[in-house]
Amino acid sequence: MKIKFTKMQGCGNDYIYMEGSQRPENAEKRAELVRRLSDRHFGIGGDGVIWIHRVPEGKETEPGQKADFEMEMYNADGSRAEMCGNGIRCVAKYVYDRGWTDRQQISIVSCGNVKLLDLSVEDGKVVKVRVSMGAPVLKAAEVPVISDAEEVIGEEIEAGGKKYKITCVSMGNPHAVIFVDEKNILIGTDNENEGGKADSRDVFGRNMVEGVGSLIEKHPRFPKKTNTEFVKVLDRKTIQMRVWERGTGETLACGTGACAAAVACILNDLTEEEVTVKLLGGELNILWDRKENMVYMSGPAETVFDGETDYNE
Repeated sequence: MKIKFTKMQGCGNDYIYMEGSQRPENAEKRAELVRRLSDRHFGIGGDGVIWIHRVPEGKETEPGQKADFEMEMYNADGSRAEMCGNGIRCVAKYVYDRGWTDRQQISIVSCGNVKLLDLSVEDGKVVKVRVSMGAPVLKAAEVPVISDAEEVIGEEIEAGGKKYKITCVSMGNPHAVIFVDEKNILIGTDNENEGGKADSRDVFGRNMVEGVGSLIEKHPRFPKKTNTEFVKVLDRKTIQMRVWERGTGETLACGTGACAAAVACILNDLTEEEVTVKLLGGELNILWDRKENMVYMSGPAETVFDGETDYNE
């Protein structure tokens, strides 16, 4: 049988999007399909797959909660993920550009968490989306990260025989933020560069992200594994970030990671409440309104191409 898909990206964080009606019911076959389609050599190529479901009007997606649409997201390795900031912006573009809605303010649920989105439209197409990402979760047990402290802010962690300082935040999914100094040295490593020589994209090195990120992702202190962000503070309003995503590896951007990084910067008194996050794939604007205790993320969403692929159940 043929299944239709749309390849979309937000700041280079690319996923394969499909209507929920094309989702395999069997969990093992679903994970197998995700892995095949996400493969950049033998499949379509992407950081994962997102199925988009229409929610019948008036139906509660969770007790006491309603949303206009549902996003069901999977990492490239076939594992289920709770949230994706770049992905949810693309879902908003998908449903508006295809006429599923004509409203420029909508709600989308993922794993029980409802987000409100404001759509910026030009010539009948969504070009930018602002997402109310909710309050950052800082309690260690809720991130989750194993710690004797109630919150993990600049706490030491040992991985691969070396020590690093992490700040942990959940934005619906777990994040461990590590800061990098002006010489591309991971702060807390006794002035040792983790193979962080800058690559052709002129950002702190890939070896640092892959070598350390893969260790932190599967560290026993993270019961559900974790995404790992490497952050260099450029000034009080600008940071640079690279990310190792749980279940995928390094990606060009991570929306929830950018939110977590901004929150970590503020907690460590490194930036103001609103920052521009420079990622390999583009820029995101993040605001943590501390009075509201609400994180807002603004950024682009683009369609790359539409297509069809074969699928044999």
